[in-house]
Amino acid sequence: MIYSLLADLVLLSHVAFVMFVVLGGLLVLRRPWVAWVHVPCALWGIWVVLSGWVCPLTPLENELREAAGGAGYAGGFLSHYVSSLLYPPGLTRGTQVILGLAALLLNVAVYVRTLRRRRG
Repeated sequence: MIYSLLADLVLLSHVAFVMFVVLGGLLVLRRPWVAWVHVPCALWGIWVVLSGWVCPLTPLENELREAAGGAGYAGGFLSHYVSSLLYPPGLTRGTQVILGLAALLLNVAVYVRTLRRRRG
């Protein structure tokens, strides 16, 4: 029971982190100090996607699910959860790169706008 709960908490943390990486720049428009937290998170998250690494939260969640008597899953977080919700089955490496670049471009645009507002 406790391992299952912990696995769910890791999953929720993972989803929250991904959302913060992608959309956290928008929060910076209202609260510029958030950039101190968002920039390192965004760089890490985008790097993991673009490099093809597996986020450390994925194996942790799998280990907790297995300890709870369930089954882990193959592949990474994006291919298991996000692709099944938002994209057709079979998330490819090319699609992952596009997602990473889209997150990067969105955040760069937000930070450029934020810097221009502060200077102007």
